[in-house]
Amino acid sequence: MGNTTRSREPQCAHRDDGNPVAADSGNKLAVALLRFTEDEIAMLDRDRLRALQAPLKERYSLDPSSALVTLRAEGALGENVTCSIATGRTLIEAGLHPATGGTGLAACSGDMLLQALVACAGVTFSAVATALGIEFHGGRVIAEGDLDFRGTLAVAKDAPVGFQQIRLRILADTNATADEQEKLLQLTERYCVVYQTLRNGAQISLSL
Repeated sequence: MGNTTRSREPQCAHRDDGNPVAADSGNKLAVALLRFTEDEIAMLDRDRLRALQAPLKERYSLDPSSALVTLRAEGALGENVTCSIATGRTLIEAGLHPATGGTGLAACSGDMLLQALVACAGVTFSAVATALGIEFHGGRVIAEGDLDFRGTLAVAKDAPVGFQQIRLRILADTNATADEQEKLLQLTERYCVVYQTLRNGAQISLSL
């Protein structure tokens, strides 16, 4: 996994021309999918998937910067040590990101990873604040992650598969002192399971 950093100000990946990579950059690619009907997309086979991804792969090969997309997740701090994540669905159906040939109608697992981080950090922050007796009146937890889709599409061998960097921010409405806020961040980092897993890695195996 890439580095997970916390920041009070947003930091965006930039293209070679200096323009920021938008969190929804992949949505622009969805236009190319309109040539397929919904039924055809629902019944994707190998040939259709290749047809969907071929122009994307060619684009990423010719313009590597176009494969850089920043995903983003946000949650709202609530009462009783909760953090609400907007997923848009009760029953989540995951699928391909538009930058890899998806329609954008299904949830992206990359977004879900960031949402898990946001939820865990929000709950941990709330629990720590409660334990320390530090009051806050709502706030936001924001995670942004940079992906180079050339990696997962095997367009370039030197492109990493996975997030290159993740930025996590907690914007809480609180009158806590600077020292108290720093303590909150330190303890949230230390006890947030998802944060620590991403930062330090875990032994993982894949079997069939």
